[in-house]
Amino acid sequence: MTTKLERYIDQGVGREPADIVLKNGRFFDLVTGELVASDIAICGDRIVGICGDYQGREEIDIAGRIVVPGFIDTHLHIESSLVTPLEFDRCVLPYGVTTVICDPHEIANVLGTEGIRYFLDCSLETIMDIRVQLSSCVPATHLETSGADLPIEKLLPFRNHPKVIGLAEFMNFPGVIHKDPVCMAKLEAFQGGHIDGHAPLLRGNDLNGYLAAGIRTEHESTTSEEALEKIRKGMHILVREGSVSKDLHALMPIITERLSPYLALCTDDRNPLDIAEQGHLDYMIRTAIAHGVEPLAIYRASSISAARAFGLRDRGLVAPGWRADLVVIDSLENCKAEIVFSAGRRVTAELFATRGSVEPVGLNSVKARPINAADFGVPVAEGESSVIGVTPGKIITQHRRYRLPTKGNQTDIDLGNDIIKVAVIERHGKNGNHANGFVQGFGLKKGAIASTVGHDSHNICVVGVNEDDMALAANRLSDINGGFVVVEDGVVTGEIALPVAGLMSLEPYESVRDTLHHLRQAAYALGATLEEPFLQLAFLPLPVIPHLKISDKGLVDVDKFMLIG
Repeated sequence: MTTKLERYIDQGVGREPADIVLKNGRFFDLVTGELVASDIAICGDRIVGICGDYQGREEIDIAGRIVVPGFIDTHLHIESSLVTPLEFDRCVLPYGVTTVICDPHEIANVLGTEGIRYFLDCSLETIMDIRVQLSSCVPATHLETSGADLPIEKLLPFRNHPKVIGLAEFMNFPGVIHKDPVCMAKLEAFQGGHIDGHAPLLRGNDLNGYLAAGIRTEHESTTSEEALEKIRKGMHILVREGSVSKDLHALMPIITERLSPYLALCTDDRNPLDIAEQGHLDYMIRTAIAHGVEPLAIYRASSISAARAFGLRDRGLVAPGWRADLVVIDSLENCKAEIVFSAGRRVTAELFATRGSVEPVGLNSVKARPINAADFGVPVAEGESSVIGVTPGKIITQHRRYRLPTKGNQTDIDLGNDIIKVAVIERHGKNGNHANGFVQGFGLKKGAIASTVGHDSHNICVVGVNEDDMALAANRLSDINGGFVVVEDGVVTGEIALPVAGLMSLEPYESVRDTLHHLRQAAYALGATLEEPFLQLAFLPLPVIPHLKISDKGLVDVDKFMLIG
């Protein structure tokens, strides 16, 4: 009986017809940068022949189109797509993304090991190859109340799972630099394996110490100067373009043929509406080329360089013996995926129908206490009040100070300066904490918007002009077991239920996409000026640089580097 390996060899040599042959096209050689006219022979999940004439049991005429390796998203949180991993698979794979390296950090902060196990179970069913990094910072910081705690003892049972690559983004870089015992235990356990980084604005000797811990990849560079220092010091830079964090344009100067072996692409957080309107990694590729980036550099970063950075040695080139993750595109410049193969399987609706199912988890994770308007009061303080300043397109915010108006013994909003209230409400049922503050930059003139997606501990975050509307929005989130809510003048004008850990919908991605469009319009009706008001809201609870944080434990000033993103 012929073995699989023998079939690879026989079909590669041409002794027998290949399972599939792509004919009359060209492939982009990421070694030489040439477009090579060639048949491409596939046997099972593997490319077995190029640069020759092949016969196939199935032959596909691609009529002069270009074949490139499948794209690899090197860092993302699938939860931020607001759909389950199985729906994410169906949403993103047709854009040519055949591998994603995800950190289930969000669901882990809500459900702990149950959330990680859910993602790993899903990764065994998806058509795309979902690889998992084990969440390193749960909870992300002591300043918040999260739903779970994951010390190293709870991570180790997952280390040898076939879909696990290593330790996910190590956000607590102060803990690394100052040798926090909890951080050290996790780093020690993964020495010799892959440890993903997360160190925004970290430079100089502090960066050296961070990298000395064995951390090799990072997605938080926001300037080319920062990225170059990290590359010089041995880091592989993951260029990010998500729905909120948009760093592609700032980092284009480093996306060159010389540096491309040390670059990869990632989205971090991207929702289905943006994917439908713009695309995924394909959007990054065509945007970069349109702004003068060399095609060879950006296509290398999207595949072979990404694969090598994370030890995926079987993919990233159109070459014999490599995994048949292939994208047939119309042109290098447009990067429109017309046919996609994942491990030799042509991606079709019928293929998705062959997958198994996975039972959802965390369907009753929202356990917040009932809220009333009086809970949003902020007592009058002497002098200026701290205000979080939102920067569109960034998760890094600013610490601003304003002398705000008062109403009785309460500090009031200042619509003239676009300053409204923000609150974080503990929703895991642990202590009922509630903290209030002020934020500038949303543009709201009335109403409120609220979310259970609140990085990183995913408590309820609500911003608003009217305390009654804020209370209604927050309470409505409990009714629908998590999601996003828009309220105007005492009426819910838009909502989406995200009952899987308060983070993901049970609906098809098409329904989520359409509902997000309506939600965005409802937020704009309140005066919202941000392109992505809901994801921007979701990132408000993060610690920030300069260091002002709104968490369920209060508005806190921190005078040294903390976590972010």
